Amino acid sequence: MVTIEKLTSSTAEDVLNVTLAEQQTKFAGSAKEFLADDSESIHLHVIKSEHEVIGFFKIDVMYSIGDEFDVQNGLGLRAFVIDQNQQGKGLGTASVKALFPYLKQNYSSYRAIYLTVNCQNPGARACYEKGGFVDTGEKYLGGAAGPQYIMQGNIA
Repeated sequence: MVTIEKLTSSTAEDVLNVTLAEQQTKFAGSAKEFLADDSESIHLHVIKSEHEVIGFFKIDVMYSIGDEFDVQNGLGLRAFVIDQNQQGKGLGTASVKALFPYLKQNYSSYRAIYLTVNCQNPGARACYEKGGFVDTGEKYLGGAAGPQYIMQGNIA
């Protein structure tokens, strides 16, 4: 069973054990970078399977996607990572599916969540679609790693 919870001091050390393939770090950053990004507008969360931390992600409550795509009353999903040793087991899709009830319970004042996924990362895009996100049909062209699909999921 996959569960999601806010990062705590006890789970922070477990995050450092989450490993990413080298090509994934260009899309999501490292575990150390993830831990360094906690702020008022960026909330850090962990993904667990059977009580073990298998991944992490950020919720950005001040999310925006460039000047051309207006996000109103929406959250941003950033740096969504599943440990490379846990991939291929359906845990990514299960984690995305678990995200929606978690957001509804913990971020109920928001109506939607957005993310961008690199056009060179079809596996991640498929995972998000299986988990409940839809492609908006627009692309974000300002990403450091190239063009990105803009995807949306409804919280309410």
